[in-house]
Amino acid sequence: QVQLVESGGGLVQIGGSLRVSCANSGRTFSPDTMAWFRQAPGKEREFVASITWGESSTSYADSVKGRFTISRGNAKNTVYLQMNSLKPEDTAVYYCALTKSYCSGLDCSRAPFYDYWAQGTQVTVSS
Repeated sequence: QVQLVESGGGLVQIGGSLRVSCANSGRTFSPDTMAWFRQAPGKEREFVASITWGESSTSYADSVKGRFTISRGNAKNTVYLQMNSLKPEDTAVYYCALTKSYCSGLDCSRAPFYDYWAQGTQVTVSS
């Protein structure tokens, strides 16, 4: 069974940095892709970033390119999202997701492509 558990969310000032983590304490897959999505109040869930295992191919939403970095831990079962130069519009609940295959192209950014989801962690950017 897969269990994704997030940590690291919280309150940060505008322009600050924050790192959120997601660990899979259950079964792992090879290949796989892990990703981060986010959902702000009153808005739909949107793609943030994804990373494949093995190829370490990454993909980012335009809104976070150059500010956010997704990475995998050496043990494969952990994914990180380093967020720099945070803006108020980055405020959202951030969700970690996992799928049992490589993603390519638009698949990486599509929520239905992912099989497993974490419970979400709140990130609030405030002045």
